[in-house]
Amino acid sequence: MPERTPVVIFGAGGFAREVLELVNDINADERRYEVLGFLDDRESMWGTSLNDVPILGGIPWLTEQPRPVAVLLGIGSPATKHRVVSRLRGVAGSFPSLVHPSVVMSKRVEQGIGTIICAGNIWTTNIRLGDFTTTNLACTVGHDVQLGSWSTIAPGVNVSGNVTIGEGCDVGTGSAIIQGVTIGEWSVVGAGAVVARDVPSNCTAVGVPAKPIKHRDPGWQLA
Repeated sequence: MPERTPVVIFGAGGFAREVLELVNDINADERRYEVLGFLDDRESMWGTSLNDVPILGGIPWLTEQPRPVAVLLGIGSPATKHRVVSRLRGVAGSFPSLVHPSVVMSKRVEQGIGTIICAGNIWTTNIRLGDFTTTNLACTVGHDVQLGSWSTIAPGVNVSGNVTIGEGCDVGTGSAIIQGVTIGEWSVVGAGAVVARDVPSNCTAVGVPAKPIKHRDPGWQLA
């Protein structure tokens, strides 16, 4: 039997617990990962457990291990993912990508590192995902979609064909993105929105049809 990859999940919130269940579902089909525990920056949580799995410590815990340990991100916020990975580079052994066994996906989907695709998704063809993208439960993604690195798609989102979602976007629960639309980098789409026209970078767009209601300065995610 092939040796399982040792992994830790960074984060100790709700999505981190969902990532644990995703790993368990993958292991039920093929035992690929050995979950050592969670990591979190909050020292008050160290030495406790989450869903019967220990919270081992923070990032320094990785430097003390005698063997490389892979890291899975249990984080939803694109900006937080970006900041955490900048600290993990050179410390984490690797950043595996996870795809739930129930996902329907063609062979013409290209994934970057550290991507997470949760249960119930349908992905069609000629789709490209950047690094550390997260797609939550029960989303549909059409042909020729490009999803930029760090982006997060919340549950129940429908993305039509030929859509470009820029780096660092946060697309809210139950929203719909119409054919051919571009969403600029580091923008937020509100829950239930219908994106029928292009959305500029660094803004929040809400409503039916979605319209920008807030604009941020470029680089806001680095603050």
